[in-house]
Amino acid sequence: MPYATTDDGVKLYYEESGEGTPIIFIHEFADDYRTWDDQVALFKKTHRCIVYNARGYPPSDVPESPDQYSQLRATEDARDVLKHLGIEKAHIVGLSQGGFASLHFGLNFPEMALSLVIAGCGYGAGADKQQWKDETSEIAQKFLNDGVEKVGEFYCYGPTRVQFENKNKEKFLEFVKRFNEHSALGCANTFLGVQGRRPSVYELEEGMAKMTVPSLIISGDEDEPCLEPNIMMKRTIPSSWLALIPRSGHAINLEEPGLFNRIVKDFIDTVDAGKFTNRDPRSQNQSMSGIK
Repeated sequence: MPYATTDDGVKLYYEESGEGTPIIFIHEFADDYRTWDDQVALFKKTHRCIVYNARGYPPSDVPESPDQYSQLRATEDARDVLKHLGIEKAHIVGLSQGGFASLHFGLNFPEMALSLVIAGCGYGAGADKQQWKDETSEIAQKFLNDGVEKVGEFYCYGPTRVQFENKNKEKFLEFVKRFNEHSALGCANTFLGVQGRRPSVYELEEGMAKMTVPSLIISGDEDEPCLEPNIMMKRTIPSSWLALIPRSGHAINLEEPGLFNRIVKDFIDTVDAGKFTNRDPRSQNQSMSGIK
C-alpha cells in the first residue's frame, strides 16, 4: 500500500490516478478518501488526482495523543503528501474539515497552491468559542465511550445531512458504512486536536484579505453553519468566487456530484487557462449608481 510519511513521522495512505496538472483532494471529518470517487472519475481524465486519508483514519496511522493533531498539522499533512510525490504546485480541493485545510493551505503555503476549493467551510465559526470547544470535547468522549457506530446514529443524521439521505438513500447508507469503519480513537483525537482548537474563519480575516490564490468558496444552501462565514470569505478574499448549491446540505460532493463537478471544473479550467481574475474593486461600491 502506498504511504507518504509526514515530517513528524506519521504515515498517510494515498492513491493517485490520471495524468496532468495535479489536484489533491482533502476529505471531511465524517468520511475518508473514498468520498471523492465521483470527482476523481471526472478529473482523472485531464489531471493527476491524489486522494489520501488524514491522520487518524486507517489505513493511515492513528497517533495516540490529541496533541499530535491540529489545524496546522492537517494542513501540513496535505503539503507533505505533495512533497512525497515530488509535486511543487497543485490545485487544493477540500470539503468541511478538508475545506478548512484548503483555506489554511492558501494562508500558509500559497506558493504550492494553483487554486483552492474551500467547500462546506464554516463550522465552529461562531463567537462562542468555549461552547464549540465544549461540544467537540463531549463528542470526542462519546467516540471513546460508545464507539463510532453509536455516535453515527446522531452524527450522520444531523440537520445538514438529511438532505443527502432524502436525495439518495443508497449512497447515503454507503456514506454511513464508511463512517462506521473509522477509528474511535482517531475520531476523538481529531475532534480534540483539530476541530476543537481550530480558529474561527472570522479570526483569519486579516490573512484572507491578503490572499492572492484563486479560491472557490462553495456550500449547500441548507448548510446553515456555513452560509454567513462563506459570505464573509467572499467579501474578504479578493481572489474568490462564491457558489451555493440549491436544496443541499453539507456533503455537496456526494449529494450533487454532477453540479459540484461542473462548478469545480469550470473554476479549475479557468485557472488552468490563465483566465482567472480578481474581483473588480468597483463591484464592492454599495451605491447603486456609484455616485454619492
